[in-house]
Amino acid sequence: MITLLVIGMLTQVSPTHPWVWVVPWVVVPIVLMWRMRDSASLDAYAADPAPNAPRVSIVVPARNEARNIEACVRSILASRYPDFEVIVMDDASQDGTGDIARHIAAEDGRVRVVTTPELINGWFGKQWACHNGALEADGTLLLFTDADTRHGPELLARAVHALQARGADLLSVAGDQTMESFWERVLQLHVFAFIFGRYGGLEKVSRATNPLDKIGNGQYMLMRSEAYDRAGGHAAVRDHVAEDLRMAQEWCRLGLSVQIVLGMGYMSTRMYEGLGEIMRGWGKNIYAGGRDTINVGSVGQALLRVVYPVPTLWEIVPTVMVVLALSGVVGHAWLLWGATVYGLTTLFWVAAYRWAKAPVWYALLHPVASVVLFYVFAKAAWKGSEVEWKGRRYTSQSPRR
Repeated sequence: MITLLVIGMLTQVSPTHPWVWVVPWVVVPIVLMWRMRDSASLDAYAADPAPNAPRVSIVVPARNEARNIEACVRSILASRYPDFEVIVMDDASQDGTGDIARHIAAEDGRVRVVTTPELINGWFGKQWACHNGALEADGTLLLFTDADTRHGPELLARAVHALQARGADLLSVAGDQTMESFWERVLQLHVFAFIFGRYGGLEKVSRATNPLDKIGNGQYMLMRSEAYDRAGGHAAVRDHVAEDLRMAQEWCRLGLSVQIVLGMGYMSTRMYEGLGEIMRGWGKNIYAGGRDTINVGSVGQALLRVVYPVPTLWEIVPTVMVVLALSGVVGHAWLLWGATVYGLTTLFWVAAYRWAKAPVWYALLHPVASVVLFYVFAKAAWKGSEVEWKGRRYTSQSPRR
C-alpha cells in the first residue's frame, strides 16, 4: 500500500523535475552502510588456547540433518582447542542422522550421540533438543551450534578468548554465509541487509542496553554454564521461533552481558539450499520473530501485519516507473530517473556482493529479490504466530513486556 502510494505520488510530480526523488534511493543505502560499520572480529583474539582453557561442551541439535551432520562434527573435531566434548542430539531423525553421528562417535571418544526425548507440548523442537543436550553437558562453557555450520580449527579458541576478554556471558559469532544456488545468491544478502538495517554494526548490538536492540546468532552461541542456568536456559525461550533473538533479549533484561562478533574466515553456514528452503526457512521466523524487535503495543502489532512486507518493495519502485514511462503512463523523464536509480542501487549491491565474495552480477537482480521477498514477508505476516518447520507445527509466543 505504501509502495503504491509512493508510485502514485511520483506519477503526480512534474516530469521535468523528477530528480528530487533520487535522494531517498541514494540516502537509504548510505544510511545502511553507515549503520553496518563498527563490527568487531575474531581476528582480534588469539588463535592459540590458553594453558588453562576451560572445558567446552558443544551441543549440536540435529533433526534430519544427514546431509550436514558429518561435515559439521568432523570440522568441530579438527579444532585446535584442547578440551571439549561434542553432544549430538538426534531429534527423531528419519534420514539416518543418528547413525552417521554414531559412526563418528565410535571413532572419536569426544563425541556422544543422545536421542532427544519425545517433544512435549509448549516447546519448539530445537529448544527441547538444546535443553536436553545441556543436561548431558559437563563443561564450564556451553556452545550451541547448528548442524549446517562448518568450524575452522581456530574458531573455538578465538571465541573463548573473545568471551573472556569481553566479559561476556553469551557470545555469538556471525560467520560466512555459503550461497551456492541461484536463489540463495539472489535473496540471502537482501534478508541480511534488512537485519543489519534494523540493528546496525555488531559493536552497536554488543553495547546496547535496551533488550529490543539485542540479537544473537543461533548458528553459534557460546555461553558460561552458570549464566545459562541462572537465566533459565532454553526453558526460558522454549515457545519462541527465534530462540537466539529471544535468548539475547532475555539475558539482557537480566543484566547479563550479550556480545556478538564477526567470525568470517573461521565459520561458515549454508542455511538453505534452493528457493523452497529459503521461503520455508525465512517464512517461519521473519515475522513471528521479527515482530519482537519493536515495541508498538497491541494495536501496533495488528497494524504491523499489514505494513510488515512493504519495505521489501522499495527496490521495485524504479523498475515500475521505467515500465510506466515506456507505456506512456508517465513522462519519459521518469524513464531516465528510473534507470538512474536502478543503476545507483545496483552499485550498492555490487559492493555488497563483493564483500560477501559472491558473483557481483547478481546485483542486477535486486528487483527480483524485492518481489520474491515481498511474497515471503507477506505470507509470514498473514500466518502470524503459526509456524511450521521440519514436519512440526508451532505457535510462537510474543514476550510479555
